[in-house]
Amino acid sequence: MDPVISIIIPCYNQGNYLEEALQSIAQFKDHDSVEIIIVNDGSTDNSTINILKQLSGKGFTVINQINKGLGAARNTGIKASQGKYVLPLDSDNKIRPEYISESSALLDGDTQLDVVYANAEYFGEKTGLWESGGFNLQRLMLENYIDACAVFRKSTWEKVGGYDENMPVMGYEDWDLWLRIAFQSGKFHYINKVMFDYRYSSKSMIRSVEKEKLAAIYEYLDKKNSGYLNLKYLNRLITTNTSKNKGLAFNLALKSYFPRIYSLLKKAGISKDKDII
Repeated sequence: MDPVISIIIPCYNQGNYLEEALQSIAQFKDHDSVEIIIVNDGSTDNSTINILKQLSGKGFTVINQINKGLGAARNTGIKASQGKYVLPLDSDNKIRPEYISESSALLDGDTQLDVVYANAEYFGEKTGLWESGGFNLQRLMLENYIDACAVFRKSTWEKVGGYDENMPVMGYEDWDLWLRIAFQSGKFHYINKVMFDYRYSSKSMIRSVEKEKLAAIYEYLDKKNSGYLNLKYLNRLITTNTSKNKGLAFNLALKSYFPRIYSLLKKAGISKDKDII
């Protein structure tokens, strides 16, 4: 019987964290419904290489490839997977067992649902909660507030072409994936509970990105998704409409950048959708 969910763990020189990640998965009791695929993305650290060999000897699926980057490593693992659903797990993070059961149940219960995501608890150099918040496309176009550790249909990943392996900076592949899913009318579901543990490190890939490189990411995503309502498009649209219809411009800006305020004004009857489109 094929597994229901495939957990994909890319690993590049972080073998010392793998045991914690695997122990967190082991807490889920229905082992037959889960498969674990570890992708060794060209690790050069001898300790990591030895740990991966030991895990392979214990029966874990370990795929070795030359170093291609995070997006390519995830794609390799997903291509080899057998589950209907996919859960990418960074090798230094941990998941809660209920994440597997609850996300699978949600995806089973709604065939139109594409992605399930949740909150995290920090550990390592920082403690506290990371509360993602409900899905909002405008917010997603401005920032990535959904971590890579989300559960999605393998068929959805196939539909949008997988992770982009040509991103100018590694660490933003999941943001690009969420945007492409959303722009193709994908449906997201937010579980307002802690479902995974995120290791916070000041030396992590995301926090070490320089401002110049971050600007390159925004430029790359803007060009790639130029046919959709990206931030630059919204700015041009609002500017163009200001001279023609100040009320339209105001309502468009309000709905695009401050959706919660717009929702309150709409309930009060001050703003209406017909004022925008």
